[in-house]
Amino acid sequence: MTADEARFWSKVIKGPRENDCWLWTGAVGDDGYGRFWIKTPTGQQAVRPQRFAYLLLTGEQLDPDTKLMHSCDIPICVRATAGTDSHLFPGTQAENLIDRTQKRRHANAHSWRWRGVGRANFTAQSRQLRDALKAHGWDESVIRPLMSGHDPDAPTLF
Repeated sequence: MTADEARFWSKVIKGPRENDCWLWTGAVGDDGYGRFWIKTPTGQQAVRPQRFAYLLLTGEQLDPDTKLMHSCDIPICVRATAGTDSHLFPGTQAENLIDRTQKRRHANAHSWRWRGVGRANFTAQSRQLRDALKAHGWDESVIRPLMSGHDPDAPTLF
């Protein structure tokens, strides 16, 4: 294992259930997706953790125009496996937009859990999930509500 790989895996927390997400606890960019820096012959390069995981676990180097889509819709999930239990799968931009529409995550959707949430709030939600993982580990009572878009500290009606 290279130093970059060891550093990468030290920033991933795997959920306890068989098909749980593997969540990134490193840097999160202003788009709500993770950031990871690797060493290159000319210095450092920022990469998406999900793309790095995909390369490590499948051995497939994706073309820069290829998108990695999340079946789980958790932006900081890096679960990339060669089998059918992968949460990441490659596709085109058109396929990504179709996936977004079918899951009702487009701007006009009425049922998407983060509908109307601006980019800053989308990023804040990813960072809140990451910070909760770092503070509590995979505590089901904290992590599951955050993954589903619910604030566990929000007051309830009853």
